[in-house]
Amino acid sequence: MLSGLGRLIHRRRWASLVLILVMTGVAGAWGLGVFAKFKEGGFEDPDASSTLVAKLGATYFGSTNPDVLVLYSSDTMTVDDPRFEASVVTTVARLPKAQVEEIVSYWSFNGEAAHSFASHDRHSTFVAVKLKGKESADKTENYHLVKDRLAAPGLDVRYGGSVPLGEEFGKQVVSDIVRAETITALPLFLLLMILFGAVVASFLPFAVAVFSTVGGLAVLHVVTYAADVTSFAVEVVTMMGVGLAIDYSLFIISRFREELQRGMAAQGLPAGKPWKRERDKAARKAAKKEYRTALKPLREAALSATMATAGRTIMVSGITVSAALAGLLLFPQMFLRTIGLAGIATVMVAVFGATVLLPTLLALLGPRVEGGQMPWRRPTSKRARRNPESGFWYRLGKSVMKHPLPYFAIVLVILGVMFVPFLNVQFGSVDARVLPKDSTTRAVVETVKKDFPNGSAEPIDVVVSGDLIPRDWTPSGKGDPIPPYLEQFRKQLAALPGVTEAQFTGYSGSYGGVRISVTHKYEPMDQHAQDLVTKIRGMSLSKDGYPMHIDVGGSTAAQMDLMSSLMRSLPKMALVVGVATFVLLFMFFGSIVLPLKAIVMNVLSIGASFGAIVWGFQYGHLAGVLDFTPTGGVEATSMILILAVVFGLSMDYEVFLLSRIREEWDLTHDNRVAVASGMQHTGGIITSAALLFLLVIAAFSMAGITVVKLIGVGMFVAVVVDAALVRSLLVPATMRFMGAANWWLPGFLAGLHSRMDLRERAALAPVGAAAAPPRLPDEQPYPYAINWAETSPASAASQDGAPGGAPSGPRPGTVRPMPEPPRPRRGTEPSGASPSRPGPPPADVPPARPRVDANAAFQSAPQPSAPEAPGLVFRTAPDGAEPGGAPQSNGAPQPKGAPWTPWADGPPQPAPRPAPRTRRVIVPNPDGSGWHWGEEPDDD
Repeated sequence: MLSGLGRLIHRRRWASLVLILVMTGVAGAWGLGVFAKFKEGGFEDPDASSTLVAKLGATYFGSTNPDVLVLYSSDTMTVDDPRFEASVVTTVARLPKAQVEEIVSYWSFNGEAAHSFASHDRHSTFVAVKLKGKESADKTENYHLVKDRLAAPGLDVRYGGSVPLGEEFGKQVVSDIVRAETITALPLFLLLMILFGAVVASFLPFAVAVFSTVGGLAVLHVVTYAADVTSFAVEVVTMMGVGLAIDYSLFIISRFREELQRGMAAQGLPAGKPWKRERDKAARKAAKKEYRTALKPLREAALSATMATAGRTIMVSGITVSAALAGLLLFPQMFLRTIGLAGIATVMVAVFGATVLLPTLLALLGPRVEGGQMPWRRPTSKRARRNPESGFWYRLGKSVMKHPLPYFAIVLVILGVMFVPFLNVQFGSVDARVLPKDSTTRAVVETVKKDFPNGSAEPIDVVVSGDLIPRDWTPSGKGDPIPPYLEQFRKQLAALPGVTEAQFTGYSGSYGGVRISVTHKYEPMDQHAQDLVTKIRGMSLSKDGYPMHIDVGGSTAAQMDLMSSLMRSLPKMALVVGVATFVLLFMFFGSIVLPLKAIVMNVLSIGASFGAIVWGFQYGHLAGVLDFTPTGGVEATSMILILAVVFGLSMDYEVFLLSRIREEWDLTHDNRVAVASGMQHTGGIITSAALLFLLVIAAFSMAGITVVKLIGVGMFVAVVVDAALVRSLLVPATMRFMGAANWWLPGFLAGLHSRMDLRERAALAPVGAAAAPPRLPDEQPYPYAINWAETSPASAASQDGAPGGAPSGPRPGTVRPMPEPPRPRRGTEPSGASPSRPGPPPADVPPARPRVDANAAFQSAPQPSAPEAPGLVFRTAPDGAEPGGAPQSNGAPQPKGAPWTPWADGPPQPAPRPAPRTRRVIVPNPDGSGWHWGEEPDDD
């Protein structure tokens, strides 16, 4: 199917290019609208008790987190100065009621209640403003309408609160994207030019990256109509869109160049523009036309073979990465669900760009993809003449095969040391400290916490609701009678250990509920604060024997609910992603051992990256390098996101490596040779892909938002560990231990796999492969037996094109000789065997194929063309003989009508003795790497 897609793209390349350009333009115009659709937050569990308390506060009681917090300061005046009071009160009193719903200031209270609105030095105060509007976009619009009117004469004014904080967060996201793209553009191009060795080829991945990013934003805009989307999703779309697009392009372009050069060498077509050698203009024109005519089928065949091999691998890889990201959809948090949707959309767009857009560009360019060739790319370079078995990756693979235990032990020790910090992980929540240190919004929050009474205290909100809550009571503190059972419950809350105050802060008759804010002396994420929340949730309240509902909220309760929700959903994610990955790899590799091993290897990479995150962010060792404020913990949802993304990326490289090893195993059935040769063919490409992806991730590690830095560092470490340690050393060592068991497939699953097989298949038959003999006719010319024989091309031509247009009579062919037994690979002879007198190979081991350099894509050495398949003819009776006639003793046929004289040359000889019966047995390999099937005499 994919080879047919490659041929179709080649034949309709101009139409495909126009269609893709139109799609990109429409997607770009549509995708820009996503920036106005973002929602803030999304880290909470929508079904949790703390989330209900937050919604009730915003709807009925008034939010404890104001929409806008305006901080007024003066170096000379205090809040008790009449001029200070007049400036602030006059300013806020003029705010339009169409945009502002509520204003709370220092002068709204009397006595002790007002002290929390004045700083310790009494030179600053803040005003809490609640804006009208139910949606964040409406509140943001109202904020811009009143922002300029909040400036008080003679006072310094700074803005904070949830609305300015969300707006600055969104702007910082866009700024980070622009900066990351600017920083990485030139280094990416230089690295691509080094890897590809041609300027034109280096530009193609950028085209796919732009298409993937634009398409991902367009799909994300569609998602906003079905679910809330956080602005952080744009970071993920850009990071994965650019990274995967470049990785996939590397594999497609390398394979296309290899296939195209192989075909050109077989047909004797030189690279470049050979028609320019002609002196005459007409001759140059004719030579150019002839060259392009000869090149067209080669270009189509190369694109078809590329899609059938590398294109198939990329599609399987994209499905595997999407399956890992789909695990995020099992979490109830809006943040994770939208990141999962955005990631899946981006991966699918990147796969589409690599398998449709990029082949379209390659079909248009053809050999021009080599434009701007670098010196090391030329056929006369030292690299092109290098022996395939002298490559670094082949030598590394042979070394791992020879000494697997030291490599295995060293890598496990390194990964274990990296994982140790994760044992002390502390999870925290997202607050203003995720913004850059020079953020004005963050400065307001930190000033209030540091300079104001109770500024650092984050109360626990307790909402009591039920049908028995009085509908006509307001806890205003003006002598209104408080229901005794509510007052008694408030006193119970105030008497809890560590509680400094418990007071009524909200009432709703329409909802039938009252809110009590419990202030304590602990930090929000302290274990004592969490124990306090647990105690409150364990309390009960009833009136006249009817129980009341008690819901607990606040930052501490929200973080506890978040962790509980993640722990409930994480096993489901692991099960779904694990099963999906296992099934996909089983379909692709035809083994039940390799999928399990791949999952274990990915878990090791993830564990190492988690340890690095705790060491760098929770312990703060990377704070100076990356310029962020350590909070003593890590954000839990970001770790889940890293888990899904890194698992998908690690599986991406696993598919590329094992697909080539599987191909070598199918040809040689030699575990050592298959692993070493597979590493030689893919090691350089996987390392190059990892380097390109690391450049993209490194730019995002320098983002202004700490959560983005955390995700970038986690992915960076995971890719380095995966490419440098796991795929290069640990996977080969593990496969060496397991030997042939790597490819074990129970018999009852073999039939299932044959119907689900997704392995790569070559688009063309191997060079020199003979066609299968045709089916025997139903009636044979008895007694003359029929056997198969080969005819030379000359005899075949004489049969097909005899003079006069009549085919000549059949001629006896030459019986095909038995092929010479293949020689064993170097280094695989058993001890004591003479290299000059190799014995016959085992019957179950196919002949080894010649080695191919992994860098064949960077060479243009001519290769021999495939010989014509031998013709197959019937060997029939000689001319003049009839079926039923017997030859005479001198070998001449008997004349027509002569009686048949059997046994004219003597009586028949006795039949040869049958070969001894044998049975299949399991025989250990000489190198100890596993086992293979052998035969021994059957005496039964």
